[in-house]
Amino acid sequence: MPTETQSPSLMECFSELPDPRVERCRRHQLIDIVFIAVCAVICGAEAFTEMEEFGHSKEAWLRQFLELPNGIPSHDTFGRVLARLDPKEFEACFERWVRGVVQLSEGEVVGIDGQTLRRSYDRAAGRSAIEVVSAWARTTGLTWGQVKVAEDSNEITAVPELLRVLDLTGCIVTVDALNTQKEIARQIRAQGTEYVLALKDNHPTLRQQVADFLQAAQHGRTLNYQISTHQTVEKDHGRIETRRYWQVEAPPHLHEFEQWPDLRSVGLVQATREVRDQTTVETRYYLSSLPVEAGRFSDAVRGHWAVENSCHWILDVVFREDDSRVRRGHAPENLALIRRWAHNLLAREPSVKRGIKTKRLKAALDDRYLLKILTL
Repeated sequence: MPTETQSPSLMECFSELPDPRVERCRRHQLIDIVFIAVCAVICGAEAFTEMEEFGHSKEAWLRQFLELPNGIPSHDTFGRVLARLDPKEFEACFERWVRGVVQLSEGEVVGIDGQTLRRSYDRAAGRSAIEVVSAWARTTGLTWGQVKVAEDSNEITAVPELLRVLDLTGCIVTVDALNTQKEIARQIRAQGTEYVLALKDNHPTLRQQVADFLQAAQHGRTLNYQISTHQTVEKDHGRIETRRYWQVEAPPHLHEFEQWPDLRSVGLVQATREVRDQTTVETRYYLSSLPVEAGRFSDAVRGHWAVENSCHWILDVVFREDDSRVRRGHAPENLALIRRWAHNLLAREPSVKRGIKTKRLKAALDDRYLLKILTL
């Protein structure tokens, strides 16, 4: 293979994947199948038939990098292999690649959140739609890892598993209210990471105490507690959104205070949205190991919100993840990882100042641009 047209980190990661097939049944090399699948998804493919079609259309170009001893794999081959490929090995491969291309900076906000692949359910087999938990870094705009939620379980069991395989030392990890759990907070701190945890009614006593304490702080009824505030205003198409952040030193009288490791502050965000003549106000509460510095606290909160807008929305709308009916074996979660891999590759390419959808179209039309995406 010509080194000038190869992405060493990407190809090396694929070469380390264990092949789940019996050796005598392998007509196509595993690295060929996975590489074509990733390239096809970058260029807009959503189904296995489209991966096969991409392969035939780009066969001459693909032969610059791949041996393809028996030509382009069929759509059935793509489906069978991705259904059998060990997702944990594939995820480890993905994480090695991410670590090899980008390093997390000190204080990077990493949002951990779950997403359900809504059409991955299999009614005939009695299997519900699968859910994956991902870690997304705000500054880099990249997904750093993914873990499937076990059947008959929820995100609470998957988040610790994901944290264990990631090196997030020096980062700020944010989670939603479901994952605001003492054990998760303890694991985050044990890994040398700060936390900002959303607080809702799954901790009713603590939430009410935090709300009362912060209300007292807002009205100047607390003494000797460090307080910091911050405000942002966003205007867009007739909408004005004002966010006011309050962060206060955590008082030791809070419910189960000593069970939340290194709890240093509590905070709130009051979001006021004005659209024409309607005004709505929403208040959210948080626990954090961060010192009292509202600007930094606001960055962490906004970083977690960005997971929905900059990651999940793109996967749903641009990659049409919710419409995927892939259900066989491990294929749903492996294909979900390929989408995140493709998203990462597209997001890293800086020369085209367009959205991900336009970049996918350009990659499909321009082999040189696709190569640039793969070799960055």
